[in-house]
Amino acid sequence: MAAKAFQPRHQSVSRGIAFRLVSVGCYSVMAALLKLASEHGVVAGEMLFYRAIFALPVVLVWALRSGGVRALTTRRPWAHLGRCALGIAAILCSFQALIMLPLATATTVGFTAPIFATVLSVLFLGERAGNHHWLAVALGLVGVAIIMLPGGPANDTAPLPGVAVALLAALGTASVVTVVRQLRHSEHVAAIVFWFFASSALVGGILLLYVGKQHDLQTLAILAGAGFAAGIMQITLTESLHATQVSILAPLDYLQIVGALALGWLVFSELPGQSAILGGCLIISSGIYLIWREYRPQTIARRNLEANTV
Repeated sequence: MAAKAFQPRHQSVSRGIAFRLVSVGCYSVMAALLKLASEHGVVAGEMLFYRAIFALPVVLVWALRSGGVRALTTRRPWAHLGRCALGIAAILCSFQALIMLPLATATTVGFTAPIFATVLSVLFLGERAGNHHWLAVALGLVGVAIIMLPGGPANDTAPLPGVAVALLAALGTASVVTVVRQLRHSEHVAAIVFWFFASSALVGGILLLYVGKQHDLQTLAILAGAGFAAGIMQITLTESLHATQVSILAPLDYLQIVGALALGWLVFSELPGQSAILGGCLIISSGIYLIWREYRPQTIARRNLEANTV
């Protein structure tokens, strides 16, 4: 059964935007709660487990409602295994970046993923990238360099190891996007989402044997909230894709940075320095431009033509 979950079912721009805004809000809440949990001594391996175990019931109910048990079956188990391995590595790096960096900086550097996705699509999917794409990639990398600039105003709040881990997370996310673009043609999106959360719970449970510690009820409540927010985030993200085009929705994801700035200031008293702001603006500009080039009608028409001639 070919996956149809990424094809809009009921076109509604307002409905799609509403779902995406909820998804963005849930991401910001999840990230803030996980960072708060880190201040209670929770490490990345524990975050992986608790996020998955508390999100899994929500995701399972949604998956069964979306397509029943058949939607969870797969014809490509090895491809799922590779996707899950990449995703778990990426999310562990992402959680470690949250621990090491201010919330807004970790979120901003994470948005270098479209830059890496462009490079990986050229290398592994055979897609073409013009000079405009490479200019945007260069612009985003300059933004990262500014954030990492030693001695700059952000030097005290953006340690180089933390930025490096955040970049690894973005590279892993881009790799996952590349794999999912292949999987979605033959797999139901419910299977892709469910098996990732299930594998995260399994790997997190194994890591818990080595890094797990006892936590008080307040910390467990924070982790439960983060997991629940993660489940709602994934559902609303997918439902937004059902409702309208990616080209309309993708730029809204950058509101995650606004959420991270607000929550970082309110909860952690974090304010980014000038270098972080300037570098972040360059990364955002690069990402939005790449999204526009990716989903403009001419690009989609060219890809459809190439697919039909293979």
